[in-house]
Amino acid sequence: MDQSPFIKRQSGILLHVTSLPSSYGIGDLGPGARRFVDFLAEAGQSLWQILPLTPTCGIYGHSPYSSFSAFACNKLLISPEMLVSDGIISKTELPPAPRCRKGRVNYKTAGRYKEKILDTAFEKKRNSLGEDERFERFCLENSEWLEDYCLFISIKKKMRGLVWSRWPVELRDRDEGTLRELATRMSDEILKEKFYQYLFSLQWQSLKKYCEDRKVSIIGDIPIYVNHDSADVWANPGIFRLDKDKNPYLVAGVPPDYFSETGQLWGHPVYNWDALRESGYSWWIKRIEHNLKLVHIFRIDHFRGFAGYWAVDAKDKNAVNGVWMKAPADDFFNTLQNYFKRLPVIAEDLGTITPDVSEVMKKFGFPGMKVLLFAFGDDLPSNPYAPHNHIQNCVVYTGTHDNNTIKGWFRKEADAGVRKRLSDYTGKKASLKTVHRDIIRMAVSSVANTAIIPMQDMLGMDERGRMNLPATIKGNWGWMLSDKQLSTSLANELKDMTKLYGRASV
Repeated sequence: MDQSPFIKRQSGILLHVTSLPSSYGIGDLGPGARRFVDFLAEAGQSLWQILPLTPTCGIYGHSPYSSFSAFACNKLLISPEMLVSDGIISKTELPPAPRCRKGRVNYKTAGRYKEKILDTAFEKKRNSLGEDERFERFCLENSEWLEDYCLFISIKKKMRGLVWSRWPVELRDRDEGTLRELATRMSDEILKEKFYQYLFSLQWQSLKKYCEDRKVSIIGDIPIYVNHDSADVWANPGIFRLDKDKNPYLVAGVPPDYFSETGQLWGHPVYNWDALRESGYSWWIKRIEHNLKLVHIFRIDHFRGFAGYWAVDAKDKNAVNGVWMKAPADDFFNTLQNYFKRLPVIAEDLGTITPDVSEVMKKFGFPGMKVLLFAFGDDLPSNPYAPHNHIQNCVVYTGTHDNNTIKGWFRKEADAGVRKRLSDYTGKKASLKTVHRDIIRMAVSSVANTAIIPMQDMLGMDERGRMNLPATIKGNWGWMLSDKQLSTSLANELKDMTKLYGRASV
């Protein structure tokens, strides 16, 4: 395999695309994204970590970890300005930006606004798409997932959002004749969905090249599971644990942990690993292949699920009564390594980690995650997240998208014992004013080869900057950055720190 991207000292920022500066109610792939990449380059950063790019919806609180597809991308991230600069629509066809509250994503307003613009773009291009070689090539290269997704999402609209397992049986069970007839009747709607995915691809590949030109690599995120109500499960029911009515009888989650006393019940169907093995893990290979076209490195969320997974009866109301079940990690990753020339994986190994998970990571050389907000319990001397216990082949974070910000954690979650241990560790009294800088410096100075800082921590945000509170639906995924926060002074401060600790890209 090619040289690992984790053997040199490097650092970067965690910021999802929805949080980028924008005038349209949601961050997107336009000028705000490029300004942020310029900030990273100016600050000597070589990594930009994002969350999943897949479509989101209000039913699931717009979580990027709950999507109708593991392959499609979120059309709300398409930039209106880029549609103009690419000649898709004219400047006069771009309505004034909607009025939105600053600093927060407004999914409803952004959705209404962008739907109109995307509809305008489609109406303009519809009749010429058959002669557009780039569009035809995109559809051909992505046909294995694109056809199923666009048909699925078109049927779902016709069914007013009904879960696919409750569709008429001939649609639920994918009767070939019925699907062929429906695809003909709905050809315009299907073409529109393909066009939206094409537009996203054009803009994303342009942004990716912009990153590469500035020596910034993108770290993506692959959730281990997919929603039951998704094109993936509808099109591939045999690789999931479903009953005769195509509903899951076992669902995924995690046992009680730091985040929740009753565990987390995600509700995603668990995999039928025997069926996956028989297919040579073809669905997973296609999924990773697709993601490697989008990003340079990817984190696998809930990595431990490849060795053993928490399976809960679908009828249960929480995750307390689940059981651990085995998964074929060795065979799976051997297959992937034999297929891919490079497998640049970060393993999300937080939570309950057993020796078999650690062995898989060690065998395949996958770096795990060290979250500093977990370091200061009463087991500090032996705590694996404490900086003195880090190893080179790991990725250190101050916190993740599921944690509070450093300041929010210090104000709301760190008790007197935690604060004292933090003070003892740094050799000075921990204070709200400086705690974010102290912990950021811990991350950047760590022996870990890779350090990632959430943008909210760089800015010293309190709990109002938190991205997600696990086991809740409302109020998450809403924080937005402003242009003025991408200051030269902040870039210089970050660059000085990363140069001091041997991480600067220039």
